[in-house]
Amino acid sequence: MVNRMILNETSYFGKGAISKIADEVQKRGFQKAFLVTDKGIVNAGVAKRITDILDEKELPYTLFDGIKPNPGLADVNAGVSALKASGADYILALGGGSPIDAAKALGIIYTNPEHADILSLEGEPGTKNPSLPILAVPTTSGTAAEVTINYVITDEENNRKFVCVDPNDIPVCSFIDSDMMMGMPKALCAATGMDALTHAIEGFITKGAWELTDTLHLKAIEIIYRALPASVNGDGPAREEMALGQYMAGMGFSNVGLGLVHGMAHPLSAWYDVPHGVACASLLPIVMDYNKDFTGEKYREIARVMDIPNATTLPLEEVRIKAVEAVKSLGKQVGIPQNITELGVLEADLEAIAKDALKDVCTGGNPRDTNLEDILALYKAML
Repeated sequence: MVNRMILNETSYFGKGAISKIADEVQKRGFQKAFLVTDKGIVNAGVAKRITDILDEKELPYTLFDGIKPNPGLADVNAGVSALKASGADYILALGGGSPIDAAKALGIIYTNPEHADILSLEGEPGTKNPSLPILAVPTTSGTAAEVTINYVITDEENNRKFVCVDPNDIPVCSFIDSDMMMGMPKALCAATGMDALTHAIEGFITKGAWELTDTLHLKAIEIIYRALPASVNGDGPAREEMALGQYMAGMGFSNVGLGLVHGMAHPLSAWYDVPHGVACASLLPIVMDYNKDFTGEKYREIARVMDIPNATTLPLEEVRIKAVEAVKSLGKQVGIPQNITELGVLEADLEAIAKDALKDVCTGGNPRDTNLEDILALYKAML
């Protein structure tokens, strides 16, 4: 079997990593940035930290803050038009998963105009040309969009999210600066952190997993499980740990895929505008339980890095249950909703939502083959 690993060219880690932005821009000979972000980041003064760096070095840019959570087709179309008008030769993506995902779509469409309809980018589109170069600065510790080949766009008219998997969209350089993440409120920190844990666990047990990605995912699980509670409470060192843990998870799952948690979470976000991390975090324990008998010894490894007592000697059935319980307990500890009714989900919509989940590209990677009836039952059990 042939396994593929795709990673970005360069990343900087640690407090003050954004100070390297100007060096990379100048070294690469870029002339003008198209700064993609959202209004919340601008209003909070976070974007100014980046524009101050550009201004100090007299590096020109156009600011585009028209990206909203769960970016849709209209956001992408508006961004492409603004990008073309800007005269920029690179994109600087600033924010959580939404601005960075949108930036990937903009960069790909700019260099592959035959995909201007956006919908044709779903799945593995086989684009011909690399994206307009992207530099990425994450402001949340969860999505790892700065190191993945994936992005997600919402088709609002049809109440669905679609995943795009394209090696041509990966940022050429990323700046993982925990100082840029210190402004996250508790709820956002919890949701994005649990999203990162979902990436690590699903990437570890997905059908495509192999030794190299297992190493990344196990260490990511260890770091995230240890650091998330303190990170949610605003602890600086813990947020730096989370910044690294979520990045490591991204290095792995970007190359091997995910599973049913993401397959079921995407429709919830599309139908009800539920934040992606919240949807994943709520669903993670029940889907882990659904998968537990199809994962070999992997839940034992998860339990071991979570420091569950006697993880290496307990009977496999028991250690699997304890791993699920530990993840559920962590979600409760950081304030994750424990049912989807709290997310506004209506029972009358579940059959249609389950059909969308079954078709989601992530679902195929689940270690346990699934079907519509099982997915519907899982949703109903979460009401």
